[in-house]
Amino acid sequence: CTVKTCWMRLPPFRAIGDRLKDRFDGASRVMVSNSGSARKGNSVRSSNRPKKDKAALANSIHTKREGRGRKYKYGFQLKPYNPEHKPPGPEDLVYLEPSPGFCEKNPKLGIQGTHGRQCNDTSMGVDGCDLMCCGRGYRTQEIAIVERCNCTFHWCCEV
Repeated sequence: CTVKTCWMRLPPFRAIGDRLKDRFDGASRVMVSNSGSARKGNSVRSSNRPKKDKAALANSIHTKREGRGRKYKYGFQLKPYNPEHKPPGPEDLVYLEPSPGFCEKNPKLGIQGTHGRQCNDTSMGVDGCDLMCCGRGYRTQEIAIVERCNCTFHWCCEV
């Protein structure tokens, strides 16, 4: 008698991160179109659930049914915001609204802005001046600090 044991294993964390980053960089803006036909009969929503939850249920864009072509699962479909772009596929990342800008102050959204913050002139990261100052330019300031060190000299040995 032979026994076969299978272990489910995730790919390396770096591979998952790289793939998500690629999808994030290629994400496309979409808008919701109600042109799909809503399912009748067994509704996705129970009668006591608010109607606004319909968009929250959309965790997949569409599903394929055998021999019947593409059916839209939740009664709506996602169309590209720019009509010249192709529609998103089931593996694509999409977004409905662009992220708010972090450069300018927006108290309504709790964004402090970046004006007046200190940046690192030599950094290419998020603390770097090119990114943090949002193309507005920046002033460099060089400060020389002179401090007393309160050092004392102790003779250590005899010659």
